[in-house]
Amino acid sequence: MIILIGAVLGLLIAFIAPVHIPPEYTKYAAIGILAALDSVFGGISAYCRRCFDLKVFLSGFLVNTLLAAGLTFIGSKLDIDMSLAAIVTFGSRLFQNLAEIRRYLLNKWSQNGKIKE
Repeated sequence: MIILIGAVLGLLIAFIAPVHIPPEYTKYAAIGILAALDSVFGGISAYCRRCFDLKVFLSGFLVNTLLAAGLTFIGSKLDIDMSLAAIVTFGSRLFQNLAEIRRYLLNKWSQNGKIKE
């Protein structure tokens, strides 16, 4: 529940605050957003499976963000778009976690009789 509240508050602050990202940092911002979304959906998925651990959530967020930013930085220095590795990885994990959350919710609603078979 704390993850969902944090995500909603973060989105509200992002839409209200007048933050302007310089063009040279947009790749880093995009990777950071993907890392954050991956962590949020992973946390919700873990909560649905009843195995959520705040330490794993926070360390995963930090390590994934640093690794993705590092790959993006090294790629920019080598003139290779290494951020694609992070984009593909985070993107596929987002869809996987969302599918797990969807299945959990469908099963829960089905068991409560809200969905008639």
